[in-house]
Amino acid sequence: MISKDRWLLPEGIEEILPPAASRLERLRRALLDLYERWGYELVIPPLIEFLDSLLTGAGDDLELQTFKLTDQLSGRMMGVRADMTPQVARIDAHLLKRAGPVRLCYLGPVLRTRADGFGGSRSPYQAGVELYGHRGNESDLEVLTLMLTTLQTAGISPVHLDLGHVAIFRELLRQAGLTREQEALLFEALQRKALPEIHGYLATWNPAYCEPLLALAELNGGPEMLDEADSRLAAAGAGVREALATLRRLTAALRQQWPDLPIHIDLAELRGYHYHTGVLFAAYVPGQGQAVAQGGRYDEIGQVFGRARPATGFSVDLATLLLLGSAPESVNTGIYAPPLADDLDLEQQVAALRNQGERVIRALPGAAAAAHDLGCDRILAQQAGEWVVNSLS
Repeated sequence: MISKDRWLLPEGIEEILPPAASRLERLRRALLDLYERWGYELVIPPLIEFLDSLLTGAGDDLELQTFKLTDQLSGRMMGVRADMTPQVARIDAHLLKRAGPVRLCYLGPVLRTRADGFGGSRSPYQAGVELYGHRGNESDLEVLTLMLTTLQTAGISPVHLDLGHVAIFRELLRQAGLTREQEALLFEALQRKALPEIHGYLATWNPAYCEPLLALAELNGGPEMLDEADSRLAAAGAGVREALATLRRLTAALRQQWPDLPIHIDLAELRGYHYHTGVLFAAYVPGQGQAVAQGGRYDEIGQVFGRARPATGFSVDLATLLLLGSAPESVNTGIYAPPLADDLDLEQQVAALRNQGERVIRALPGAAAAAHDLGCDRILAQQAGEWVVNSLS
């Protein structure tokens, strides 16, 4: 590389500079405090681990996103985490081994081989929560509400919520008896809502299920759409009816807590279909094509680690929240103090101010720097033999 280009970073890899780095750290602390108040315990998974652990369960879809390398000590393949969800599932299933519900949270960088969208980052700073050990609608609602509160804490507004439920598609596929290849073709066509293709496939494979599976591509809209879904999928069986009832209960509960929240339901939304098992949710803001937060239910995720556990959770990228949010910035204040000197009273006063939480910046001999340029609004000066803090304004 030519020496003048040595400062360049790989595409999609960013560094965060002042004052944005301080803002991100304040947001990280605010979210940690929020999650702790809700009873979520912090875990810090390793940045790298063996590939066969990293790409199991929820990690199967992450193989193309994972940087891989060989461990020089064991000779085994390792991967740099592209998502912390599989790691947290391993911690719950294999290390904690608690009998009841477990609430865990995490915050840290991940690395991906490619960005999610045009101009996106390959090194997000991921935060999220996971709730293990409970299958009920209540845990989905808790996690969903905490996701919305996370966005509120970051100053993200307005938020639009999308809901889906992969169990409806899974149950219809089971009833239709389609092969893996047919399932893949139908899944891809459903994501594009390609009605002629879906009709053509099903007319050949299993005409009896043409109507309910076509309906999935058309059943999207506000919560009132669930009435139409109940009617059009009435013969689809108890599993489908229960999934629709779950969506109805969730939207009703959300309406009580967030009466002005726009909610959109799409029964063809199958993001993360290969590992999600139930409710899906994603939050969007106007002008952004990618979700700012997303999650859902993925039961039995710990099975590959020897302990199947129901689970639900969500994740966000703190850098995205920082970019789109409008949380108030703290005013950068500080005290400009004289250089280090053989003056015990001065040193004691500087130490006392710092212990009180004040930001104190010492002058450096021979360095030309104005106090205002260093973010200081006060100065420590000697008056009548005592060191006192005066305003610079």
